[in-house]
Amino acid sequence: MAKRLWFGPAGKPVGMKSGDYVKAIEYIVREGLDAIEYEAVRGVRISEKKARAIREAAEKYGVVVSMHAPYYLNFASPNPETVRKSQERLIAAVRAASWMGAYAVVFHPGYYKDNASREEALRRTIENLRPVVEWMREQGVTGVWIAPETTGKPTQVGSVDEVIEICRELGEKYCRPAVDWAHLYARSIGSYVTDVAHVVEVIERIEEGLGRYAVEPLHTHFSRIEYGQGGEREHHTLAEEEYGPEWRTVCRGYRETGIKGVIISESPVLDQDALVMKKICEEEGYL
Repeated sequence: MAKRLWFGPAGKPVGMKSGDYVKAIEYIVREGLDAIEYEAVRGVRISEKKARAIREAAEKYGVVVSMHAPYYLNFASPNPETVRKSQERLIAAVRAASWMGAYAVVFHPGYYKDNASREEALRRTIENLRPVVEWMREQGVTGVWIAPETTGKPTQVGSVDEVIEICRELGEKYCRPAVDWAHLYARSIGSYVTDVAHVVEVIERIEEGLGRYAVEPLHTHFSRIEYGQGGEREHHTLAEEEYGPEWRTVCRGYRETGIKGVIISESPVLDQDALVMKKICEEEGYL
């Protein structure tokens, strides 16, 4: 049976004392994992030589690589300088991702603040992302797409429908959604991603809005999460059962829809919980 799910950490494994991402890839393969997300959240600071070494290692071991772009992005801002810097940072991430063979560059689209409405914020986000896509087209970037992520706070652009609309406008060759199940749970103040039907609904909305390609594979993040009235506060381990959502619920949604997925663990114990999630899906008969 062909592989349907890939699991790995957001960054280097917690038990890894030293070394670069090449060593991290070797480490997770020994553990039994097959995905890793390169964390460029503080800025893109990798040379082409090092990025290509990551690509070589990933190809050697059959590991799927993705990247998380810098946090300091706001494509919904009415401030031209903020937008310019956001575009430069995302382009830098895409360039590095293309070197390292990362198939998706995950990013947070922006904030509703300083916009007259959520609709205006979404419109600004789309229009301000177009130059990034145009750069990708001009440079002939292939095999990597930008992936707007569902966000964890109601002040942020990043509902399921918003990321679908962003990708619909920018085109399937350049943009596909990233679903953070913990963020959706926190954004809803714990009322969503509590049932398999919720997971199925999200997947079906993406597939209906964009096409089957958007869930083959669906790029996703998972952890348990703490939230308040303002949405997400802090990620937690799978062992901390007082926090949601439940990974088994999400895995059952994957099984019910029959999609492929890359699952990146954002738990504080990263690769360790990626292994727990893999084991749960093995128990559910969907791997």
